[in-house]
Amino acid sequence: MLAVSEDRLLADLRALAEFGKVGTGVNRPAFSDADLAARRWLMGQMQAAGLETVIDGIGNVYGRSPQATQSILVGSHSDSVPHGGWLDGALGVTFGLEVARAARAAQSLVGVDVISFADEEGTWLPCLGSRTFCGELAEQDLSGVQTKTGERLFDRLAQLELRDRPLARLDPYRHRAYLEAHIEQGPRLITEGIDVGVVTGIVGLRRHLVRFRGRADHAGTTPMAMRRDAAFAMFDFAMSLAERLRAAGSADSVWNFGIVTVRPGAANVVPAEADLTVEFRDSAADVLERMEAAFQAAASAANGRFNVAVSSVPNGALAPAAMDGDLINDLAEAAAQAGASHIRMPSGAGHDAMILASRIPAAMMFVPSIDGRSHDISENTSEADIRRGFRVFAASVSKTLERLARTPGPHAPLARREKEPAS
Repeated sequence: MLAVSEDRLLADLRALAEFGKVGTGVNRPAFSDADLAARRWLMGQMQAAGLETVIDGIGNVYGRSPQATQSILVGSHSDSVPHGGWLDGALGVTFGLEVARAARAAQSLVGVDVISFADEEGTWLPCLGSRTFCGELAEQDLSGVQTKTGERLFDRLAQLELRDRPLARLDPYRHRAYLEAHIEQGPRLITEGIDVGVVTGIVGLRRHLVRFRGRADHAGTTPMAMRRDAAFAMFDFAMSLAERLRAAGSADSVWNFGIVTVRPGAANVVPAEADLTVEFRDSAADVLERMEAAFQAAASAANGRFNVAVSSVPNGALAPAAMDGDLINDLAEAAAQAGASHIRMPSGAGHDAMILASRIPAAMMFVPSIDGRSHDISENTSEADIRRGFRVFAASVSKTLERLARTPGPHAPLARREKEPAS
């Protein structure tokens, strides 16, 4: 077992919460002054732990265990949504930092590297740091990235003196697994009185913009049977689609009608146009396909109904990511040995782990969120749940380190090791 300190972990977590502090939460959007200050602090903490540490050209803070040629990568993200919670992302980063300290002190054969990914929350681009780390995003993919206000990513990186720094990269010859701890961000654990959630997979999603086109008329003089009411057609479609998705989905499927626009938007005018953004999620690819088929059938059936034309365009898609079976078992065994109740469950929210999972074995664990709250300054988790969750996480990392030490991983050709250092 790694000799970790729960008190030191909590001190780190509370110190990180001071950067961008707003009430009981934080305001630390990616590449804000508060975010950069937090990253510099993290870099100092990693260096003090004996890790070779860099802030790379996209803002990732990466601490590399110098004594090991192979490692487990642990971490999460330290940016927040505007006026968000103090634990979202930060919990996983500080869990990783303390475990990396302990592994460094123990000089474990397989090391522990720690990382805080940039912009998981999508202020500029969702999972920007982990996608760049994994080589998904090239220079041309980033050149046009900007905020809603028009500020360019490359300009902001230049202002922060990050633009010309080398990028940290995933090295499959070094990084044998990725582990991430996180608050649940939902009510299941707290409602059911469960201590730990062992994540089996991260959901995929489909998103569509559905357009309804009718005709504007006077709302007081046009008989109901003669109207081409785009909004009425949209509401009817939404109710029908919800039933179809319920039939096609699984017990864990969710869907949302999150953006509604009606034009011209006057109380005395029959709506001529209406737009509806539909999103649905599930952790199983085959279930997503069934839900997609249900959506297409609903859109086809709605077209022409109430004399309203209906069309749709895809507006986003993300494949589900399965977590690694061996790492799942390590987490479950660690929870059982720690006397912590646990369930295996999917993650309904996206995380950096879903990016890593397509390249190396990855796993996640959850601790309860009080009242299921997240992405708000009211977000919180009890100290007892943080401590218990950390004990489970540290024990799981210990198990994984021991297992990987018994089964050496792949080795890069000598020429590659000399030319391409991991950091």
